[in-house]
Amino acid sequence: MAEKETHDLFCHTTNSMKDFAIWRQYPVNVVDGSSALLMFQMTVISLTSNLLENFLRPLGQPTCVSQILAGMIFGPTFLGTKQEVVRFHVPYKKFVNAVDSGIIWKFILYLYNRSEGRSCNDAKARSSCDVYRLFDVLHLCAASQSFTGFPVVSAFLYDLKIQNTEVGRLALTSAVFADLIDIIVAAISLTLGDFVSHPLLPVRAVLSNIALVVVVLFIIKPMVMWMVGPIKEMKLVGEKCIFIATAVTLLLAFVSEIVGQHYVLGPLIFGLVLPNGPPFGAALVSKLSTLVCGLLYPAYLAVTGLQTNIFEVDFQSAIIVGIIVVFGIIVKMGAVMLPALHSQVPVRDALVLGMILNIKGIVEINVYNFWKDNKTLQDGDYALCIVSVILTNVVVAPLVKLLYNPSMQQYNTLTRSTIQHSKPGSELRILVCIHNRENVPTVINLLEISHATEESPIAVIGLMLVKIEGRAAPILIANSQKGVPETESSSNISIFNALRSYEQNHRNSSTVQSFTSITHFETMHDDICSLAMNKRATIVIMPFHKKWAIDGSIESTNRSIQQMNRNVLKNAPCSVGILIDRGILKGSLSVLNSRLLFNVAVLFFGGPDDAESLAYASRMVRHDCVKITVVNFLLFGNANSKERKRDGDLINEYRQRNLGNQKFMYFEEVVRDGVELGGCLTKMVGCFDLILVGKYHQKSPLFTGLEEWNECPELGVIGDMLASPDFECAASVLVIHQPRMRVSETEPLVHDAPDDNSVCISMERRNQRMF
Repeated sequence: MAEKETHDLFCHTTNSMKDFAIWRQYPVNVVDGSSALLMFQMTVISLTSNLLENFLRPLGQPTCVSQILAGMIFGPTFLGTKQEVVRFHVPYKKFVNAVDSGIIWKFILYLYNRSEGRSCNDAKARSSCDVYRLFDVLHLCAASQSFTGFPVVSAFLYDLKIQNTEVGRLALTSAVFADLIDIIVAAISLTLGDFVSHPLLPVRAVLSNIALVVVVLFIIKPMVMWMVGPIKEMKLVGEKCIFIATAVTLLLAFVSEIVGQHYVLGPLIFGLVLPNGPPFGAALVSKLSTLVCGLLYPAYLAVTGLQTNIFEVDFQSAIIVGIIVVFGIIVKMGAVMLPALHSQVPVRDALVLGMILNIKGIVEINVYNFWKDNKTLQDGDYALCIVSVILTNVVVAPLVKLLYNPSMQQYNTLTRSTIQHSKPGSELRILVCIHNRENVPTVINLLEISHATEESPIAVIGLMLVKIEGRAAPILIANSQKGVPETESSSNISIFNALRSYEQNHRNSSTVQSFTSITHFETMHDDICSLAMNKRATIVIMPFHKKWAIDGSIESTNRSIQQMNRNVLKNAPCSVGILIDRGILKGSLSVLNSRLLFNVAVLFFGGPDDAESLAYASRMVRHDCVKITVVNFLLFGNANSKERKRDGDLINEYRQRNLGNQKFMYFEEVVRDGVELGGCLTKMVGCFDLILVGKYHQKSPLFTGLEEWNECPELGVIGDMLASPDFECAASVLVIHQPRMRVSETEPLVHDAPDDNSVCISMERRNQRMF
């Protein structure tokens, strides 16, 4: 006779909140109501998890660790045994029952396996059953060590801000394939699970699964694409579309259960056929992310911690499971490192890659909870598995953060990739970063005045920067000559067409390669720096984070772009220029066609960054429609310093190269302090269309008092002054930073002159003033 199943019953108070009002009775326990108890428990656990997360995040711990620990604090492991806490916060099973009601499982992905529970009520067979159960648990724990969940790896890499590194991309790719294999194996095991009971059941299950996939791919997908078609043109996603997508997800979960699979299979296939990225994918994620990531996901992990009781753990079982977990991690690291080393991946990167793929999270926890619900894992075994997840993350996460620093490993070069140190007539390789269509005229005009010729060509690497929306993994894709991928928006298509038009207009003197980076702003600098290094870029042009209106006021500010610019300045292997567009460079795609002469000024104060600005201007002056004016600001009473002599020799080199060129002008301004410097800048800014200036300058009395008002450190003192809305400047500004070969940026460097055989000549107009 089959044993009757037992079920846990939880009694909930049905009284309304007014029955517990403080004015009706005193003292009163307001958490006696089910709703009040649920809200109180979620509030307390949320505050505790956030507090733990703020404490553990500097140690490199993932968010799941703090959320599980928050649940364990109020569970039977810690405070759940205190009678005072129990009376006020009891029973924690009510919270478990309220949260674990079914809807949460519809939105949290991946439950992989299902096992049948076994009972051992017979006292005579209890010993042998315990041995069998222990063997079963060990084999399940060993199997769970092979899981590599893509959501877990992606979230871990995002927390460490290494998604866009070489190791990060390799880890994401490996996790996708491993996750796919896990899903296929889980589907096959569910399909063949009832083979013993009836030989024809697997055949029916296979046919029903195939039918489910066919329906999703050939019926639901065309309907979704038909629904999304008008959305791409209008870029607006209505509430009806979100509701339909959610309803179809729940329906496919129900159908998956009918055909004998877990209900995650149908929504998973449906998610694969949905268009990712904006507008539909981004809108869907924005609608559901707050509910899932802000409520359901933390609540689910808290429930896991509440159900974990480490006092149920048997010491002998803990040792055996610990050995299996450690052995599984070592084997998995070896399986990852050997192919990586064979593919000539550095040893440290291969080691870090193996550690990343050993990270644990929501996928493994889902599996353990599923086994626990099916009585495959007892309370002690379940606690061991959860503790193994926590300990694995506690060890692996800090080691990855300690061993892998992409900025120190990837972007350090032994040679300077700068305009100043390039050979005369060599190819100028410019990496231009574009955020939107409004950056295109500015970039095209800057390329025009850079003067591409057959003798000195320009290689343009266009990088379209797109904030990631509606997708999990960042991507860096190359746009082919036929156009951008189908997943790109119309804005990116127009940007690509503008770059291709520039290449056609300079067919024999310029080449264009375009790429698209879709990622988070926090890690976007990795794509920029890696592309600059791989393409051997000479200079990177970055748009400023502020946008000016027609009347000269600031229209908008993007702090994420500002931080990205700072990260690029810190890590770039080549020179970096931040372009502050005041609107003069905008208008037609070629401003030189509508102007007789384009005036460019170089503000020279000394230092490597100003030397790079001078080298860039020396190339621009070769254009027939570009006039260069170099203004050398000299400190009064500092005529005999070594720095002035060195800077004077450098300027002489460029003047010698442009001897006889009437469009290359040189002036000197002798100033005493910052007040006189500000007055000179105010007079001259209205005379030019573009101003080139270096970012860093050594400490000088000229900058005394100006540094205190520096709002944008990435521009330097002078660049920040020219970019300030209080400074009436109508000219666009290009702030240039030259990479350093030493650790300390404040340590002076020798300015190497261009490689030519010219001889320095004496300065003309040495005392002539410009204004």
